[in-house]
Amino acid sequence: MTTTLFSPIQAGDLHMANRIAMAPLTRNRSPDAIPKDITATYYTQRASAGLLITEGTAIDPFAQGYADVPGLYDTRQLDGWKAVTDAVHARGGRIVTQLWHVGRVSHVDLLPGGQPPVGPSAVRAHTRTFVIDKATGKGHFVDTSTPRALHSRELPAIVHSFAQAARSAVETAGFDGVEIHAANGYLLDQFLKDGANKRTDDYGGSIENRARLLLEVTRAIADAIGGGKVGIRLSPVTPANDIVDSNPQPLFEYVARQLAQMGLAYIHVIEGATGGPREVEGRPFDYIRFKDAYRQAGGKGAWMVNNGYDAAIAEKAIATGHADIVAFGKLFISNPDLVKRLHDKAPLNAWDQATFYGGGEHGYIDYPTLA
Repeated sequence: MTTTLFSPIQAGDLHMANRIAMAPLTRNRSPDAIPKDITATYYTQRASAGLLITEGTAIDPFAQGYADVPGLYDTRQLDGWKAVTDAVHARGGRIVTQLWHVGRVSHVDLLPGGQPPVGPSAVRAHTRTFVIDKATGKGHFVDTSTPRALHSRELPAIVHSFAQAARSAVETAGFDGVEIHAANGYLLDQFLKDGANKRTDDYGGSIENRARLLLEVTRAIADAIGGGKVGIRLSPVTPANDIVDSNPQPLFEYVARQLAQMGLAYIHVIEGATGGPREVEGRPFDYIRFKDAYRQAGGKGAWMVNNGYDAAIAEKAIATGHADIVAFGKLFISNPDLVKRLHDKAPLNAWDQATFYGGGEHGYIDYPTLA
């Protein structure tokens, strides 16, 4: 029987009714970092996806990098997420949360006590983040603050925070699993890549050292909730958030071989520039070799791909075995019934980029379905 986008798949402990995943999408609609009723509506509208991956969700107060993004470190946040997962499960959906520590991609106004962001090194990211003006209550983008370098003695606490957030997500908030955010220039990606990591200790320099924190975090989470409930998101060559590595191919093949031993549910790969071109000028990367490194080392997790996929490219990726699952981002923002539209080859709603970040129901839960 031919495998298509609409064929079921078992990814670790996650049974998916189809191979269409909703990619994590920051929407900045959780004041006080607490998911609200409209959050439950938003995800439930999209529950026909084989897997919903939530927006990046901060593992602790010092992991926050954008205004009005949700967290997993407060009882009210976990209660808010439990309402979301209950609603999604009532519709037959599967949902995991993306565990997020932004590292240097933050601002002093967003962190407890006005403290600076943290990173592998005191190298500022030349990018912007989203804050709320206290006088007007309106959101706007500002340059990130200069980070301080984390001391090695602080890193076990970060590993613990990731594992505790994963445990809370599954045991208290009712998620089916978690996705580790190790992409797009956030903390774990910052340690991986030599453009941000200038350390000379056991967490810097060699490939093995730069991958150490990511692997420690992944092992701790797999130990906490079981590897079959864990996915990880990687972005080998994206320039997002001012991130770069001088030689990503051997770096990510090493990471793939190490992850292969952890029994993960899936590997989620951003191909190219996040939200941009699938090929990044001056940053060649062989995704087939990357996947082969994982499989040859014994990795059995599903291979999820993302970035710029439409129906035709996605179907080809599944049919040829390039991928097991395809994640869609912006198309899910504007098409809550994207699975049905792709299946029926129906027209797609256009998205309104002006409503991506912040706001209320408009541009969030009011896109029409075919029905």
